[in-house]
Amino acid sequence: MVPTMLCMVAVPESHSGWTFVTNHARVLAAIADNPNVRIRDIAAHCRLTERAVQRIISDLEQDGYLSHTRDGRSNIYRVEPDKVLRHPAEAGLTVAALLSLLVRDETDHGRSAGPGSRPARSSAAR
Repeated sequence: MVPTMLCMVAVPESHSGWTFVTNHARVLAAIADNPNVRIRDIAAHCRLTERAVQRIISDLEQDGYLSHTRDGRSNIYRVEPDKVLRHPAEAGLTVAALLSLLVRDETDHGRSAGPGSRPARSSAAR
């Protein structure tokens, strides 16, 4: 069962070719939305395999963009909002700046959910 936080009203059909957002950014945004999210739910939301999500989380943790702590059988993730993005073209931009483009804030949360709408971001992404 996918938590309602990650459900979208309408999901675009599969496509081929390029996209504006990388899988790493999608996974990071999903975690910023819900720091307690399960890998299974991230995979379903981002349309990736669980193994791909595990590799992406490992990449993000290895480079200091994300960390986690264990809580029983669950993980609680922490996004590092002040970490600077890697590519030279984004010199000086932080994770928080990226997430501000990908995650709606609380003022948008109460509005009607339409195609592509996203839930409020968590405190870990601020």
